[in-house]
Amino acid sequence: MSNSSPPLLKASNLQLNIPGRVLLDKFDWQIQTGEMWALIGRNGSGKTSLLHCLAGLRKADCGFIELEQQQQLLKLELLSRKQIALHLALLQQHTSHSFEATVLQMALAGRHPHLGLWQRESAHDYEVTRAALKAMDLEALEQRNISSLSGGENRRLAFATMLAQQARLLLLDEPSNHLDIGHQVQIMEKLRELVLFQQHGALIAIHDLNLAARYCSHVLMLFGDGRYLAGRLDEVLSSERLSQLYQHPIEQLIWDQGRYFLPG
Repeated sequence: MSNSSPPLLKASNLQLNIPGRVLLDKFDWQIQTGEMWALIGRNGSGKTSLLHCLAGLRKADCGFIELEQQQQLLKLELLSRKQIALHLALLQQHTSHSFEATVLQMALAGRHPHLGLWQRESAHDYEVTRAALKAMDLEALEQRNISSLSGGENRRLAFATMLAQQARLLLLDEPSNHLDIGHQVQIMEKLRELVLFQQHGALIAIHDLNLAARYCSHVLMLFGDGRYLAGRLDEVLSSERLSQLYQHPIEQLIWDQGRYFLPG
């Protein structure tokens, strides 16, 4: 990647407030292709609020966000939802459905930003969507009604829908919710593949420190009082900083396969 390439997204002097508290203050941050960020912090520290703000679903109390569009940065507030969706995908923390649909129909929603008004999905859209379902072991369920899915299947479907969107910047809010260990690893492996080999970037709100340590290249810590810490994983992630972040002793174990963190 050329150093002259603009970031996928850039936040400048951002401030996020909730009644009675500043969650994030003077937040300057950017994400490049090839970077996989772990977003960590205690419950209520502002992880979901930040993801919603970066996706344009919540207005910042101060500052602005720029999104890369054809090798230039444009202010997020000036872009349409379709323009944003072509470049940025958000996996929400919770998955819910308010209408009846099959697994395939739901996953095809990821292709909507690529369609014109009243345009129907093409053979290519179906091909991309079925590949996304296969990546999440859902190809055999494409005609199942979404109301019959388990919590884990619904989560994998939401991830597959995001994959079908084919946005380069991925924002994910606890993607491993409701998933067994095998599927947690499957999703993290897929994200690493996209980031390393297909020039994506990912910001992942995650509670599992060991998945973060194993797969992510960078860490963004939110302390919930305006402070944050951001940088390369090997420079930021330590038992001392994690203990401060979570206000609980965290111990680090080092072995041949890497580092692991356990509550003290």
